[in-house]
Amino acid sequence: MHMLYNSDSFIVVQFDVPTAELHAVEEGPQLNRGGFEIVDKFARKEIFIEGALAESFQQGVQALIAEGEPSEDELDAFIERYAVMGQQPVVMH
Repeated sequence: MHMLYNSDSFIVVQFDVPTAELHAVEEGPQLNRGGFEIVDKFARKEIFIEGALAESFQQGVQALIAEGEPSEDELDAFIERYAVMGQQPVVMH
């Protein structure tokens, strides 16, 4: 688990399961598993994205970075496109 981003609006955490651990559990092709958890602080909702959606998210962030250092507003606007899909309420224990 790696916190990638933390602004006034969003938190983005990356979850990775190393391929070696997957191979020990499953027989067959070695797939990279994991994804991103996006927490919308104002809406108090979260979403976990994985697979093709997580790959699209990662490529979009990399494209923003390749264009130059993005501002917090630019990153927040990009993340918001994924965060609006969040339906799970954030619950504190």
